[in-house]
Amino acid sequence: MPMPTEERVSQLVAELVERRGFDLEGVAIAAAGTEHAKVKVIVDSDGPADLDAVADLSSDISAALDEAGDFGETPYLLEVTTPGIDRPLTALRHWKRAQGRKVKIALRPGAESPEGKQKFEARVGASTDTDVALVLGGKHKPHRVTVSLADIESAVVQVEFNPPGAAELELAGGVAPGRPRPGAREESEEEVAAVSSTEGIVE
Repeated sequence: MPMPTEERVSQLVAELVERRGFDLEGVAIAAAGTEHAKVKVIVDSDGPADLDAVADLSSDISAALDEAGDFGETPYLLEVTTPGIDRPLTALRHWKRAQGRKVKIALRPGAESPEGKQKFEARVGASTDTDVALVLGGKHKPHRVTVSLADIESAVVQVEFNPPGAAELELAGGVAPGRPRPGAREESEEEVAAVSSTEGIVE
């Protein structure tokens, strides 16, 4: 079954994604059974997930893939989605969009830790090109520190089932504009708004 590479699909869709006001966060291609392919395009933006905008982008991408003809006669299922709640933070825009969220952080070897250990959880505050403010101590003893982004090896947003304390969230500077507040109800809403699927089949 002929399939284009993820890099090739990224090249085909990048301009369409940008034109619709999204950032392209990744492309994944996998065989779905013996005669079908699944193409997943992950996008994100500063504002809340807009299902209509995602659906319009999905139509644009489907038309572009059909026109390019890289899948030949192989049927494919296209899914355009935003990142899940437990997203890794790998770019500055990810940190800005994660403000107010709880993250699990791993520091690089040799980096000085505000917690005295290389792995810890914190709430994301405001970030600059070089640093990020982190709120430690949870609901009971929240306090803010600043950590160099260069010292962070990995950071993954955590799913939260209870809202944070008011003082903790205030120290973080609140939640990024257009993003849901941490907590069970908001988590489920973001999941619902995130997915739009369409099927493109090249005859």
